[in-house]
Amino acid sequence: MHKIKVNRKLKEAEGITSFELVSPAGDELPAFTAGAHIDIHIRPGLVRQYSLCNPPGETHRYVIAVLNEPTSRGGSKAMHDSIEEGDLITIGLPRNLFELDGGAEHYLLFAGGIGITPMLAMAHHLYAQGKSFALHYCGRTAARLAFVQQLRHSPFANAVHFHLDDGPTSQRLDLPQLLGTPSPSQQLYICGPTGFMDFVLNEARGRGWHEDALHREYFSAPVTTTAQDPAFEVELRQSQRVIAIPAARTVLEMLLEAGVEVASSCEQGVCGSCLIPVLEGQPDHRDQFLTAQERQANNCFTPCCSRSFSPRLVLDL
Repeated sequence: MHKIKVNRKLKEAEGITSFELVSPAGDELPAFTAGAHIDIHIRPGLVRQYSLCNPPGETHRYVIAVLNEPTSRGGSKAMHDSIEEGDLITIGLPRNLFELDGGAEHYLLFAGGIGITPMLAMAHHLYAQGKSFALHYCGRTAARLAFVQQLRHSPFANAVHFHLDDGPTSQRLDLPQLLGTPSPSQQLYICGPTGFMDFVLNEARGRGWHEDALHREYFSAPVTTTAQDPAFEVELRQSQRVIAIPAARTVLEMLLEAGVEVASSCEQGVCGSCLIPVLEGQPDHRDQFLTAQERQANNCFTPCCSRSFSPRLVLDL
């Protein structure tokens, strides 16, 4: 973790603000790749992840954009209301859980609302690499789309297509036409609201796209732990401890209370930061991070939201 300066705070669209972050001393920042994000430590106990959306070749700044979400758990509201130009904030090093597959011949990028952030960095990278791609940016109205002017004046503007709910029928998202016949040379990347992403991904699967060609990044997930959940135990194989997990409490909460150090960030099963190897037992996967194949392997799980079908899970801790 290190300190970084908020060099610029700018309203990009209705409810969306961008933040340009630079080194306080003017030093170069650690390099990042398209699809990467950084952890921002907004205040003690409040850490959120935001995708880097500027060109990956830039090392003099990081740019993120934040949606002021009405149902926020505190992160987006604090970013909008409490973080100002000139402030010093603490961030983590760039991490990438949404890497581009460099071997494709053509890329379909779908962004819904604030989901444009990782897609913007991907578009910059693909253009710089001379790759063929199309970016489809979807939203309710033009006023709610960020970086519109930047996209329209970018060197890859011809590859950008806007789709607005309140726009003319001719510009609506035509998935059957866009998805066409799947090809091993194509990759699809998508980020945005869960409903939007599920709609596009299910359409792609229905048209025969292979799961390996479908890449997604969720920003949030629904609450999955309730008082009706059965209790279970986790056995920590390395430390030879057994910890009870009651209903309505997460494995992550109980591990931390027991003094077990576990890396965590989003606490919603989205980022994968807290992923733990599973040695025995059957996890009840409730995350948005693991792929279907990774869930079937049952050799890891996200303790922040997932639970257990078996009375005991044995963890490699």
